Amino acid sequence: MIEARYWKKTEQGVRCLLCPHQCRLRDGEWGKCNNRMAREGKLYSMVYGEPCAVNTDPVEKKPLYHFFPGMRTLSVGTAGCNLSCKNCQNHQISQVPPEQTSNFALEPQQVVDLAVENGCQAIAYTYTEPATFAEYVIDTAELARKQGIKNVIVSSGFINKEPLQDLIKVTDAANIDLKSFDQDIYKELSNGRLSTVLHTIKSLKEAGVWTEVTYLIVPGWTDEIEQISEMCQWFIDNHLEDVPLHFSRFFPTYELSDANPTPRSSMARAWEVAKKKGLKHVFQGNISGTGKEHTYCPSCQRMVIQRSGYAVDEVLINNGKCLHCGKPVEGVWA
Repeated sequence: MIEARYWKKTEQGVRCLLCPHQCRLRDGEWGKCNNRMAREGKLYSMVYGEPCAVNTDPVEKKPLYHFFPGMRTLSVGTAGCNLSCKNCQNHQISQVPPEQTSNFALEPQQVVDLAVENGCQAIAYTYTEPATFAEYVIDTAELARKQGIKNVIVSSGFINKEPLQDLIKVTDAANIDLKSFDQDIYKELSNGRLSTVLHTIKSLKEAGVWTEVTYLIVPGWTDEIEQISEMCQWFIDNHLEDVPLHFSRFFPTYELSDANPTPRSSMARAWEVAKKKGLKHVFQGNISGTGKEHTYCPSCQRMVIQRSGYAVDEVLINNGKCLHCGKPVEGVWA
């Protein structure tokens, strides 16, 4: 453990300032994230240097489709999360403290060394919520940059402004998981706040961080076409039409294990609405045989990146331009 950043003392103990929960903790109490604890009048990160998940993945698995296609990433995550999503697919590690997970001893430099050893060009902070282990992310990311390694965060975006700005300084690309476009549903489904996440998306883009967004379509929760249409209009109104949007298919898990998988028809309707609204790059995930996993040039509509699952088969982009028509295709390519 190390002393955490983003907290202050109060008469009632310590107050964490990392995310909007702003937990007030007395000695021995855990934050809602299950990885920050008050001890002897201070706040500590209890997962620093102890990830519970370490794997190598293609960057497409994050998912990031317009950021160095085919790039190999070292993915790391610790126990804990500041949201409590009913549909969390990683609940075995996200909804428990580090004492209930099997952890690796990996200091920041060791993470960077492991990335180099495995031929990874990026480190992805993922699986749970990287904001809750921000100290570990920032220290590792700073070392990674010194060796030319990119940093990727896969996040819910539920974080306060100051720590967000610190993360932005060391982040090259991000995928933000937008849980819903209705505040009441956001609260009930994930215990989060829509406005905070929208601020995060805008802040990342304004800072020049390559940003993509994932929207999981959960039947009975986030599948209303009006809500999806409002979300797409928000992208347009905020000049974010070039942000790749990944509609992801839901499968029963955790507290929603009795729910039904997302119908293919719902996935198709969402994709059509987004394209009609004017979003340039819309994808479908967790579903096969739709042809919606490829990238098409927004100018000539011809395929410029062909994918098979998470594998990249062909890239027809050179110097950021479509090889068919010569027009720019938004992304970070080289």
